[in-house]
Amino acid sequence: MSVYALGLDYGSDSVRALLVDTKTGEEVATQVAMYPRWGQGLYCEPGRNQFRQHPLDYLETLVTVVQGLWAEAPASAADKVVGISFDTTGSTPVAVDKEGVALALKPEFADNPNAMFVLWKDHTAVKEAQEITAAANRSEINYLQYEGGIYSSEWYWAKALHVLRADEAVRQAAYAWVEHCDWMPAVLTDTTHPSRFRIGRCAAGHKMMWHESWGGYPPNEFWVGIDPVLDGYANRLPKETFTAAESVGPLTAEWAAKLGLPAGIPVGFGAFDCHMGAVAANVKPGVLTKVMGTSTCDITVASYEDIADKCIRGICGQVDGSVVPGMVGLEAGQSAFGDLYAWFRDLINWPVQTLLASTDALDEATRKKLTEEIEDKTLVALGDAASQIPPGETGITALDWVNGRRTPDADQTLTMAIAGLDMGSQAPQIFRALVEATAFGARAIIERFKSEGVAINSVVVIGGISKKSDFIMQLCADVWNCQIDVLESEQSCALGAAMFASTIAGVYPNVQAAQKVMASPVSNSYFPNSESAAIYDRLYQEYQALGAYVEGARP
Repeated sequence: MSVYALGLDYGSDSVRALLVDTKTGEEVATQVAMYPRWGQGLYCEPGRNQFRQHPLDYLETLVTVVQGLWAEAPASAADKVVGISFDTTGSTPVAVDKEGVALALKPEFADNPNAMFVLWKDHTAVKEAQEITAAANRSEINYLQYEGGIYSSEWYWAKALHVLRADEAVRQAAYAWVEHCDWMPAVLTDTTHPSRFRIGRCAAGHKMMWHESWGGYPPNEFWVGIDPVLDGYANRLPKETFTAAESVGPLTAEWAAKLGLPAGIPVGFGAFDCHMGAVAANVKPGVLTKVMGTSTCDITVASYEDIADKCIRGICGQVDGSVVPGMVGLEAGQSAFGDLYAWFRDLINWPVQTLLASTDALDEATRKKLTEEIEDKTLVALGDAASQIPPGETGITALDWVNGRRTPDADQTLTMAIAGLDMGSQAPQIFRALVEATAFGARAIIERFKSEGVAINSVVVIGGISKKSDFIMQLCADVWNCQIDVLESEQSCALGAAMFASTIAGVYPNVQAAQKVMASPVSNSYFPNSESAAIYDRLYQEYQALGAYVEGARP
C-alpha cells in the first residue's frame, strides 16, 4: 500500500505543495498558490529595498494549496499522508509577542509592514549589518567566524535591529523574533508560545550566529554593546537546535481539519529552501547544488574530516547538520540572478507597459494578460537573439550586483555597472552581457570554495531557469568549465521537504536512505565547450577588474 509524504516549499511569490509516494519517489500531485497581498505589492517599497510579507499570506495559501492537492491526488491519499515538512526562503524573520503571536496577526499591527515577515531580499538593514560585523571583529571571540566573517543585511539580527530602531510600537510589543521556516512547523504543532517553541539548526546556524562552541548565540552583552534595544533577545531563543530530520511534534486536530490530513502525524523542523533542494539533488562532497531562480543559493556539504578547523571566508555559513545530518553544510549564493534579467526586461518594456496601463479601452483582465505575454515573449526573444552572438563579441562587461552582493564577501551596498556600451549596443548584446555577469558571479563563488580548500567538481542545478533556457545553462557550463546536471523534478525544494517528512515518519531510518529512493533523477546535462571556456577565462578577468574598480570607487 502506498503511503505519502507532504513537502511544502514557501518561495518568494508562492507556496508549492508536493505529495510524494515514499516507496517509489513518484511525485503524485502538486499545487501552487500565489500570495494574494504580496501579488498586489502591499507593504513593499522597492525603491527603499523594503520587502515585507503578511503572515496571513502564508496561512491562507497553506490551506488553499494543500486542499487543492486532494482533487488531483488518488482517492483517499490524504488519509495515507504520514508526515509533513517545510522549507522557506530565508532569512525571513518576524516579531512575535510574549504569547508567540506574530505581531501582524494582531489588529493593531495588521497593516504595519514592520510587524510582518521581513523577506530575504529586504535590504533595509545595511547599516545594522555593518555594525554587527564591526562588533564581531572587535570581540575577543569572533562570532562570525563560522558565517563567512561578514554579516549580511539579508539576515536575522540585522533585520530585527533595523525594525526595532525604526518602530517604537513594534519595539514595545516584540518579545522575540522567529524565522519563517521555524514558525510554520510551530503553528501546525501549537508550539509558537515561547515556553514551547523550538528551533531548527539550519536558520540558527546560517543566519542567527548560533554555534555549539559558544553555547548557542553570542551573549547578551555582545548585543547590548551594539544597541540596547537588543537587550534580552538572545536569551529568549532556545539554545538547543534540531536538524530537519527530527520532528517538532504532531499535527494538531485544528490544522488537520483545515488541511484535510490525519491528526497527529509528525511535522518536521523546517529549513531553508535551497538546503532541502540540495537534499533532493543528492548533494554530496565535491558537488555544488545551485538553486537558480530570482536569486541563487549554492549548497554543498563536507565531511568533518575535510572541513576540520577551517573557517570558510565570505560565504553564508558552515553548519553541522544544516543540510544532511552528519555533514557540515556550506551555503553561498547571489542576490540576483533571474531578477537581473527581469530588471532588464522591465526596463526595455517600460514604454509599452506604460501605454497598456493608460489605455482605457482595455479591461483589467485583458491588460494583465497582455502584460504577462509581453514579459514572457520579451525574455524568449532576448535569449534567442543573444544565443546567436559568439562569446566575446559584444564588447560589453557587466556586473551582477543589481541587488548587492551576497557572496563571496557580502556587501549589499554594492551596485551593478555596465561597461563597453556604444551606439552599436542593442538589447540582445546587453542581455548577453547580463547573462555572462550572472555566470561570472557564480564562478566567483566556485573559485572561493576551491581557494578555501572545498572541492567543487561538478554542479547540479535546480529551479525554473534551469528548465527554461538551454542558452543560459550552456553559457554557465562554459564559464564554470564543468559539467552541469539539471534535475528532472519541477519542485526540487518541496521534494527535499517530502524526503525529510518521510524520515521523521519513520519510513526511512535517515535522510540518506530516503535519498536513495526519492531523490530526483537528472533530466539533462551540459558540458563545457573548450573554445568558449578559454574565451570566458579572459572575459572573467575583465569582470573581476570592473568589479574591483566599482568596489574601490565607492564614496
